[in-house]
Amino acid sequence: METIGIVGAGLIGRAWAIVFARAGFAVKIWDVVPAATEAARGFIAERLPELREAGLLAGAPEVVLARITPVATLAEAVTGVVYVQENGPERIPEKTALFAEMDRLAAPEVILASSTSGIPASAFTAGLAGRARTLVAHPVNPPYLIPVVELCPAPWTDPEVVTRARALMQRAGQVPATVNREVAGFVLNRLQVALVSEAMRLVADGVISAEDVDATVKHGLGLRWSFMGPLETIDLNAPGGLADYLGRYGGLYTEVMQETQPLAITPDLIARLHAERREALPMADQADRQAWRDRRLMGLLAHKAAQTP
Repeated sequence: METIGIVGAGLIGRAWAIVFARAGFAVKIWDVVPAATEAARGFIAERLPELREAGLLAGAPEVVLARITPVATLAEAVTGVVYVQENGPERIPEKTALFAEMDRLAAPEVILASSTSGIPASAFTAGLAGRARTLVAHPVNPPYLIPVVELCPAPWTDPEVVTRARALMQRAGQVPATVNREVAGFVLNRLQVALVSEAMRLVADGVISAEDVDATVKHGLGLRWSFMGPLETIDLNAPGGLADYLGRYGGLYTEVMQETQPLAITPDLIARLHAERREALPMADQADRQAWRDRRLMGLLAHKAAQTP
């Protein structure tokens, strides 16, 4: 049984532990705060029966949980493993120091990956002796329910490391997407920024309410996008495929893009959007709604897993 090291036992780290243990890997998990490591194992113990009930866990919860071992030091977490997933603070100085220590402690063949949501690997791995084995493996929260993982190498990452990381993610049941060069926000966040920015603009300009723009996505675009990407969507939306679609609607795309200007996210805009969300969902109900979201994701993931490719 190959072993994975999880460094950082917060929300993302504990979710990664579920991903790898569910797939049959042994997992060692460590956090600079010892209580966080124990809390992570408790969280995982609560989630596994839910996943089993949803049909998303092949083994018995207690068997999967037994594959996850809390460890007391960073050295233990990165020793005897084939891959390390780092989940530390989203600050360059901390990541630089952490990766330097992992690079010193881990065997030369071990892949060192970061879960960072937006910091390029080049910003915190440039000075490492083993920088060729580093990359970003950016998940979507929570990765045990949303399987896509962006693999984003630094300019000096060995292509073989990307190939190995991609194969490992596939074995773990994830869906790797390789980003060929570093760009701000990687790819998923850039796509999300484009949609969310336009949603905020439309609300700010009085075109639509926050409630109705959410309805437009979840009952419109989101239905197709739950099993198709945007390019496949337009390819299937015209008799002659993508070229036919853009021949028909390319002018509209150009017109809308020409109208689009950078959106200033001002305190007033934040307050307005936040107020609309709080009217729809009081903060006291936020945790319950997050649990509802996760149950819906479990149901959707189970449905997709049962479908033919």
